[in-house]
Amino acid sequence: MRVLVTGASGRLGHAVLARLRDDGIRVRAASRRPRTGGEVEWVVTDLATGEGLTEAVAGVDAVLHLASAPQGRRTYQVDVLGTRRLVVAAGAAGVQHLVYVSIVGVDRVPIPYYRHKLAAEQVVAAGPVPWSVLRATQFPQFLDDMLAASARLGPVIGDRAVLAQPVDTGEVAARLAARLVAGPLGGIEEYGGPQVLRFDEAVRAWQKARGSRRPLLPVRIPGRLGRELRAGGLVTEVLPRGVRTWADHLADTYGGTERR
Repeated sequence: MRVLVTGASGRLGHAVLARLRDDGIRVRAASRRPRTGGEVEWVVTDLATGEGLTEAVAGVDAVLHLASAPQGRRTYQVDVLGTRRLVVAAGAAGVQHLVYVSIVGVDRVPIPYYRHKLAAEQVVAAGPVPWSVLRATQFPQFLDDMLAASARLGPVIGDRAVLAQPVDTGEVAARLAARLVAGPLGGIEEYGGPQVLRFDEAVRAWQKARGSRRPLLPVRIPGRLGRELRAGGLVTEVLPRGVRTWADHLADTYGGTERR
């Protein structure tokens, strides 16, 4: 099997490339900028313009679509219109399976970026290529980065009752590799981490791991957004789940914290 991976230079992309390579799958990796290495074939594509897409999908059996632009003005161009360009090009090339990576909660949590991800799911489902969508919960690195950014301003700021379910990047990569091999689902699969944590629980563990004494300043998120986040809009009860916990991530990142 030969697979095109979009967004191959990102955090999840690195984990996916390693996993597919270990599984003996031939990989064509797409990036906006020229790259080499990683024992894969690199190609230059730009979803915002369509540049390089025809060449990128030529001769591949499946597409693993990871590319996204979560911030800035490019989001709609990349995540929605770019996904449509990719789906059309893949259909014309006779690709047999397109797997799209989305986020748990895109159909519930009223965030503009999530609306674009949901629209991209709909583009994939309406397209000519047999498809699967994997919605994952948040990566622990994302939560870690968010807490670090908040702490630079003084106290850690957040709604202590918001629920999160960090899932290991490598485990999501393994799930994606398994979905490629299993073939098109024609539907949506959710995948989350092993634990659902309140924001204040996650913060306390993070502070302990870093030896930080910065206080948590609780700020209740208003409106529908806050209600959905506190009600579990970002988590899933679907099984199976990953096994690596938030504590595992903290131990690997900072050391000296007890795993649980």
